[in-house]
Amino acid sequence: MRNPTGRQLRFGAELRKLRERAGLTATEAGQLMGIKQAQVSNMEAGRVGVSAERVRTLACHYDCSDEVLVEAIADMTGDRKRGWWEEYREVLSHPLLDLAELEHHARSLRDSTTARIPGLLQTREYALEIFRQAVTELSPPDIEHRLSFRIKRQAVLFREDDPTPYEAIIHEAALRMRVGGSTVARKQLRHLLDMSERDHVTLRAITFDAGAYPGSGQSIHYAQGPVPQLDTVYLDQAHGLAFLDAEAQLHTYRTLFDRIESVALAPAETRDLIHTVLREL
Repeated sequence: MRNPTGRQLRFGAELRKLRERAGLTATEAGQLMGIKQAQVSNMEAGRVGVSAERVRTLACHYDCSDEVLVEAIADMTGDRKRGWWEEYREVLSHPLLDLAELEHHARSLRDSTTARIPGLLQTREYALEIFRQAVTELSPPDIEHRLSFRIKRQAVLFREDDPTPYEAIIHEAALRMRVGGSTVARKQLRHLLDMSERDHVTLRAITFDAGAYPGSGQSIHYAQGPVPQLDTVYLDQAHGLAFLDAEAQLHTYRTLFDRIESVALAPAETRDLIHTVLREL
């Protein structure tokens, strides 16, 4: 497989972590398995398919006793088919496709934003204005591709059988910013109120009165995996998306989210604030 997806790359990276924790080289791992070093490298690069049974065998050779982690990694082998995001492969960057794949498989999602409404909660009109204001000017076809892609990503919150639990912490600045003018802003705020009524969606706001707080000034997105070791942080930066999955990084951002949440309003108070902003538009 010449172009493994982000999920396949992550799967391979987890196999490599298991091997490295065991203190083995790829050559030594291959000798234990009776395969060539190149095959081990291809597995760890996500370029070849690996069965769940082979994952368990590798974990046994690596003396990994964390059965829950091993089974979570093994479960990642069961779905190598490409999702709806593949139709955008020729028109959008690969990190965006990896983001959609990550969100599709996440057990839960958390966002913290300062200047914008999170993408998963944006109305079509709000998102359109965001893309129109991109620093690198986008052509009308590019805008349409990005717009339809963003709206399709939101399907994880509307699945009838198993919608993804979602928490968004939004600064008051983003609530009051009139992106697209008053009409677009009103529709966006009403959409937030509607989404906040869903059982699996939790909205919290941080008011101006909260002052400075940990993590202010950056947008942080956290996708929970089946076990904490398979969580992922993704940061939306000027140069593109950055995905973080080292254990120390994950611990840092879990702690950061907890500290951000500690200064945010409760969901009911957040709805009251949104109603206030609506009345003032």
